[in-house]
Amino acid sequence: MQLSIIILNYNVRYFLEQCVLSVQEAITTIDAEIIVVDNKSSDESVLMMKEKFPDVKLIQNQENFGFPKGNNIGFRQANGKYICILNPDTVVAEDTFTKILAFAERQNNLGIIGCKLIDGTGEFLPESKRGIPTPWVAFTKIFSLYKIFPKTKLFNQYYAQHLNENETGKVDILVGAFMFLEKKLYEDLDGFDENCFMYADDIDLSYRALLLEKTNFYFHETTVLHYKGESTVKDEKYMKRFQEAMNFFYQKHFKKSGFFSLFIQIGTFLFSIAKMFQGKRKDNRLPESYFFYSENENFTKKLASILENKVSFLEFKEEKMVNSCLILKGKKAEIILDNHYISFKKCIEIIETLKDKKVTFKIFPKKTGFIIGSNSRNDRGQIIKLSKKLY
Repeated sequence: MQLSIIILNYNVRYFLEQCVLSVQEAITTIDAEIIVVDNKSSDESVLMMKEKFPDVKLIQNQENFGFPKGNNIGFRQANGKYICILNPDTVVAEDTFTKILAFAERQNNLGIIGCKLIDGTGEFLPESKRGIPTPWVAFTKIFSLYKIFPKTKLFNQYYAQHLNENETGKVDILVGAFMFLEKKLYEDLDGFDENCFMYADDIDLSYRALLLEKTNFYFHETTVLHYKGESTVKDEKYMKRFQEAMNFFYQKHFKKSGFFSLFIQIGTFLFSIAKMFQGKRKDNRLPESYFFYSENENFTKKLASILENKVSFLEFKEEKMVNSCLILKGKKAEIILDNHYISFKKCIEIIETLKDKKVTFKIFPKKTGFIIGSNSRNDRGQIIKLSKKLY
């Protein structure tokens, strides 16, 4: 078997369904398996998986073991030459895995591969590629020096800004939302460190691959949608765990000092407080206009009744993309993408191409009864449930 995709889920039932649908579309030509590990969700995630995806390998944990142990449990059931650790709040393109498999096969001494991630608004997620967070690099991150001097090597290492987001190349640290590596390497690394609950686990795994003299890569030729807010809500728990994560990483890999420990405590506290306020800043105003990208014009009226607002039908054609940008310019609008007619890859491309501060996006996944998306990388996302008779 070529590939095992491990998806660790916790209480994101609708995002999980969309994720599995996109992965199924992406492995149609690959000898691959999907392994879903559920960390004792209290929603209907497990029931949904059993009813809608009976052929997917499902592991039901009897407690929430956290990210590292949950993924390690899934790995023990994997049969692929390669494995991909994938968040449930992601959407992959139909050619994501074929492209990355081809890239992986060309490499020598391969470590971990990450890819280009965007959030639900189409914005690039800079954590897709990072440098080793040494004390100095952490300092430049916490005090935003990387924003002030983005082209200066001394300050731009945290987000590996030497490498453009549209350029494939070597990096040090990758993000746990999407990590692609050989099964043997995962075994050699003994998987994720289960002493770390979350937030430092991907940094630690990436760093240990470097210690084995492996080469980690950022691969830009495929883009994956990561709603992010679904797996990381910025609240008091986030602040505590972020601080614990940074302390864990530095105590494990760097020489300890009282000054450095104090600096990390102060810095992570300030950084986490800032993140909390970012998460609370939301624009709750409803869109002024709704646009439905589809080939089913009849559904537009039904959708308008659900949203209690006018919905404009936009037949998706490549040549009409520029006109769509002009229509949306300056408006607080929402675009609903019909996956029954538009591929997941095309949905991702549209979101990235039409990104605008005033524009939000939702996807109507095929074979489902809901519309789903996220208006901000810091919120829980939005789900509109539909009647099965509507389509």
